[in-house]
Amino acid sequence: MNKYIELVEKWLSNRDSVSLEELEANADAAYIAAADDATDAASADAWAAAASAAHAADAAYIAAADDATDAASADAWAAAASAAHAAAADCIAKYKELTA
Repeated sequence: MNKYIELVEKWLSNRDSVSLEELEANADAAYIAAADDATDAASADAWAAAASAAHAADAAYIAAADDATDAASADAWAAAASAAHAAAADCIAKYKELTA
């Protein structure tokens, strides 16, 4: 399993288990690894999915952590976090499909 995917899966199962700093570092490292390690089209797609999952998890964490000033903005932030969370899960599923 890809270590970047594993960290995102850990975060998806327990959002308190991974810090914002870990998610940010994971997203950055996943993109670098994607650029360096893709040797063919299939692995490039798999690495892109892994990097996208890491980035989506980072975005969801940030959206959920930001302060909302009223109920409407709190709802908007919750929706953004939920969408990014779902995107991370979708990218993990794509990664697993491509590497099966």
